Amino acid sequence: MSSVRQATSSVRFNDTGGPCLVLKGDWLLDAAIPAADDVVAQLPPAASPAGPVTVDGSELGRWDSALMTYLIGLIDACRERGLQVDTGSLPEGVRGLLDLVYAVPERSGARRDSVKTPWLALWGEAGIVVWKDFQALVEFLGDSALATVALIRGRARFRVLDLWLNIQDCGPSALPIVTLISLLVGLILAFVGAVQLALFGAQIYIADLVGLGMTREMGALMTAIIMSGRTGAAYAAQLGTMNVNSEIAALRVMGIAPMEFLVLPRMLALIFIMPFLGLYADLMGIIGGGLVSVSFFDVSLVQYLDRTKDAVHLYDFLTGTFKCAVFGVLIAIAGCLRGIQCGRSSSAVGDAATSAVVTGIVFIVVADSIITLICNRLGI
Repeated sequence: MSSVRQATSSVRFNDTGGPCLVLKGDWLLDAAIPAADDVVAQLPPAASPAGPVTVDGSELGRWDSALMTYLIGLIDACRERGLQVDTGSLPEGVRGLLDLVYAVPERSGARRDSVKTPWLALWGEAGIVVWKDFQALVEFLGDSALATVALIRGRARFRVLDLWLNIQDCGPSALPIVTLISLLVGLILAFVGAVQLALFGAQIYIADLVGLGMTREMGALMTAIIMSGRTGAAYAAQLGTMNVNSEIAALRVMGIAPMEFLVLPRMLALIFIMPFLGLYADLMGIIGGGLVSVSFFDVSLVQYLDRTKDAVHLYDFLTGTFKCAVFGVLIAIAGCLRGIQCGRSSSAVGDAATSAVVTGIVFIVVADSIITLICNRLGI
C-alpha cells in the first residue's frame, strides 16, 4: 500500500504577472488538507488585468471529495472578488465534476442553517411533551376503567381464547428467563452478604439476607423488570403493528372497542400471572442462596432451611406478592399505552416497544419506592 503524500497548495505568479495556484500531493479525506483561506489571502484583491487565476494540477496525486470541497470553496471566494479561475490543467474527472456542480444554480433555501435553540425553548418543548404524555395516560386510564366496569357487568367483549393465550405467553413461556435471573440474583445476594457476615463468623444469617431480600424486594422487582422488557415490549409491538395495518381502526368501524377486545385480555393475563411468577422467583432466589451457603460456607442445608423458615414470615410473601400485582398492572398499562399510541410506520413500532420498556421500568421503580415507604411507615 503506497504512502499518502502531503497535500499542499501554494500561489506563484507567472511571467505575465497572473496568479497561479499549484496543487501537489494526495488530496484525500483522511489527509491533512490546507486551508483555502490562506490561499485566497495571497490572491489579488480584485480582478487582475494579468489574467485569471490558473490552477496547476500537474503534480496532483490521488484525490477524492476533499479536493472538490477545497476547489469549490476557492472558486466561490474568487468569484466574490471578481476573479476568474482557469481549471484547464486539472484532471478530466475534476473538471467534469466542477462543470456538474456549476451547471445547475443552487436552489434558494436549500442550505440548512444551524439554529441554536435557547435553553428556555428546549425546556418548554420538553414540558409540552410531558403534558401530552400525561393527558394520553389519563385518557388511557379512563378507557381502562370503563372497560373494567364493562367486564364486571359481564358486557366486555373479548375472546376467552385470547386471554388463555396471553396467560400462556406471560407465564410458562417466561419461566426459563425468570429461573435464570432469580437464581443468579440469589447467588449474588448470598455472596455479597457472606463477605461481610464472614468477618463476624455469622454466615448462618445468609439465609435471613437472601430470604428477606428475595421475598420482600428482589423477587418482585427482578420479575417485573424481566416482564417489562419481555412482555411489555411485546404488547407494544403487537398493538403497534395492528395500528400500522389499520386493524385497530377496523375494529372501531365494526363497533368493537379495542380497549375491551385487545387491551383487557393482555392486562388481565399479566395481572393474574405476575404474583405467581414473583413467588416462583422468590423460590429460585432462595435456592440460589442455599447453593452458595452450602457449597462455599460452613452452613448445612438443614441449617439454611431452618433459618430461612424463622426469618421469612407470611407477610413478607404477601408484601412481595402485592408488589407483583401492582407491577403487573403498570407493565400492562405501559405496554398497551405505547402500542395504542404507535404511529403508522414500521419504525414507529420499534420506537413504541422501546418506549414501553422505559416507561414500564420508570413506573416500576416509582411504585416500588412508594410501596416500600408506605410499608415502612405502617411497620409492615
